[in-house]
Amino acid sequence: MSNKVENPMKEISLFKVVINIGVGKAGEPLERAKNALTELTGHTPSVRGAKKSVRDFNIHKGEPIGTMVTLRQDDAINFLRRIMEAKKNVIKSTSFDNNGNLSLGIHDHIDIPGTKYNPDIGIFGMDVCSSLTRPGYRVSKKRNPSKIGKNHKITKDEAIDFFKNKFGVDIV
Repeated sequence: MSNKVENPMKEISLFKVVINIGVGKAGEPLERAKNALTELTGHTPSVRGAKKSVRDFNIHKGEPIGTMVTLRQDDAINFLRRIMEAKKNVIKSTSFDNNGNLSLGIHDHIDIPGTKYNPDIGIFGMDVCSSLTRPGYRVSKKRNPSKIGKNHKITKDEAIDFFKNKFGVDIV
């Protein structure tokens, strides 16, 4: 029996991986976070501003406080493999949402295999969010979007099976 799904429209694939580092203030810490993301992914990160002002933390709306990178295709798969190794190939089932997305945190970016400590950058934690897709999901993103049927949406159990088979992780 082959590994192909009987219905090719039901085949699940990795759509994108988004890596986010929030530092909470602009300036030198944000530049170090951008350098860390560039070193990890080989892509140029973009800067993200605050969505609203928080007086207690001295954060103003629109002020740059974080940086992020989006990876797709082979870059996303290779980075996710490294993240799974950093997590010792064990993921909590609560990391999955009901739409087949996986979100997890990394405490120290130097835990990721192939990353060496750089004193100029320091150590950063990050959020890693991955999104799964099926053929036909583009209809919800068009100019005149259509709905995706409930039988075609990716469930939490299907996402868990995908990560078990594709990345060989254990779910606890």
